[in-house]
Amino acid sequence: MSNIEDTNQEDRIRQAFKERDWNEIKSSDSWVIFKVMSEFVEGFEKLAKIGPCVSIFGSARTSRDHFHYKMAEEIAAKLVRHGYGVITGGGPGIMEAGNKGAHLEGGKSVGLNIVLPFEQFNNIYIDRDKLLTFDYFFVRKVMFVKYSQGFVVLPGGFGTMDEFFEALTLIQTNKIGRFPIVLVGKNYWTGLLDWIKNTILENNYINEEDLELFTIVEDPTEAVKVIDDFYSKYLLSPNF
Repeated sequence: MSNIEDTNQEDRIRQAFKERDWNEIKSSDSWVIFKVMSEFVEGFEKLAKIGPCVSIFGSARTSRDHFHYKMAEEIAAKLVRHGYGVITGGGPGIMEAGNKGAHLEGGKSVGLNIVLPFEQFNNIYIDRDKLLTFDYFFVRKVMFVKYSQGFVVLPGGFGTMDEFFEALTLIQTNKIGRFPIVLVGKNYWTGLLDWIKNTILENNYINEEDLELFTIVEDPTEAVKVIDDFYSKYLLSPNF
């Protein structure tokens, strides 16, 4: 970490402990409320009519020549051919691959971008009228879960894990419908599944049936089949 970053971190920590008077609190927090409201309003207005979509999550650091990138692109293309639109975090890596696959197939390509000090910039494969940029992660998460009818999760880091467990928690607690969650790449995800079984489940922090809330697959065809099979049970099909 650079000296400038160290200083910024120290300033943030000191500000958290600083006592503020009522005028400071009122002025700064009021503007935050309006900013949050504006992000919600813009998101709801732009996404209200996008139709059935599947969110694709994964690392922003995945290179274009990596097989995970190719898999994400293929999954997105297959989803579009099966009648779904695609939502991603709008950035590079797996997100770019998902938008690219959807865009090249002529499907709806949605990007929910986030302002970050590194990594994040919107990719070029997002539909112009379906690009949103957020300052707040929690607003962005609401858009993912509100407008997705399924979640495909490729290998990634903390952000990917956050998105996976967010969707999983909301489904487990019945805050959203029991939409399918598909983890792609058995080698990557098996260790996490073993830990969930051997540690979380063994300590009775989840129920055994919670393990049925997600599926691990190996390839794009399997991933899309999980989505299709789920909706075939309800006699539903994507409708654009």
